[in-house]
Amino acid sequence: MPLAVNVQGVNKVYASGHPALQGVDLEIRDGEIFALLGPNGAGKTTLISIICGIVNASGGAVTVGGLDIVRNFRQVRGRVGLVPQELSTDGFESVWTTVKFSRGLFGKPPNNAYLEQILRQLSLWEKRHARIMELSGGMKRRVMIAKALSHEPDVLFLDEPTAGVDVELRRDMWEMVRGLRERGVTIILTTHYIEEAEEMADRIGVISKGEIVLVEDKDTLMDKLGQKQLRLQLQQPLTSLPDDLRELALSLSDDGHELVFHFDSQSEHTGIADVLRRLDQHGIDYKDLQTRQRSLEEIFVSLVHESVDPDPVREAS
Repeated sequence: MPLAVNVQGVNKVYASGHPALQGVDLEIRDGEIFALLGPNGAGKTTLISIICGIVNASGGAVTVGGLDIVRNFRQVRGRVGLVPQELSTDGFESVWTTVKFSRGLFGKPPNNAYLEQILRQLSLWEKRHARIMELSGGMKRRVMIAKALSHEPDVLFLDEPTAGVDVELRRDMWEMVRGLRERGVTIILTTHYIEEAEEMADRIGVISKGEIVLVEDKDTLMDKLGQKQLRLQLQQPLTSLPDDLRELALSLSDDGHELVFHFDSQSEHTGIADVLRRLDQHGIDYKDLQTRQRSLEEIFVSLVHESVDPDPVREAS
């Protein structure tokens, strides 16, 4: 599959000596929604800034649409749109003037119909004559997105685009992003809202301490690492687990009303039948049971924890 972005061995060491990125390799496919997850300081914004030509890498190579970001800077910049974390735009200008000027910066011919379409999609059309300083924080965020889309980029970077915005805007943005993908635009999303990645992404990458920990199709990731739980609501509360049940992956809730069994849904033998048989032998009745898959957020936290505090035995091997 053609690559929209190809990152090979990218390093970034700041003047202070801080290694923000360490040998990052990353391939992002044409037309996909790729979510890049990581804690604060993991290197997400630095990586995006390098791809967009805002920050210089200390080493490695990056191409966008097959073009080297250094040798073909102007062509690459015209293919990329960026919605940064920080809101930075001229507060005295109107929404319309700002978006129109942004399109002109990239040498694009005037296209008022296209700009109107963007503003309508972002619910900004009624505010087109308003000065940006008069807008709410959420509306200013929408203006930043409109600016990033004004020159019709092939690749759009959304760096924490819904930070501090309301639920309605977040949903509107999800719908807009899906529409962009249908038009062939590649979306790279960084977010602290894990449900955004779970809702929208085709693939997910996790970065921690400047290194890519994992890149995986979302559904495959959920299948491989999304450990499931069997939760049983008991007819009568237990004060403690019988001794021979302690060897199972069972836990008892604090109030004694619920048993939780952790199992691997991909395993040939999940152990559920054994658990239910053992409970029956002990005369432990339940009135309800349900299964729940571990969320992407829980998977993400466990992956980051492993990268920060690796298993010393595993390292030794």
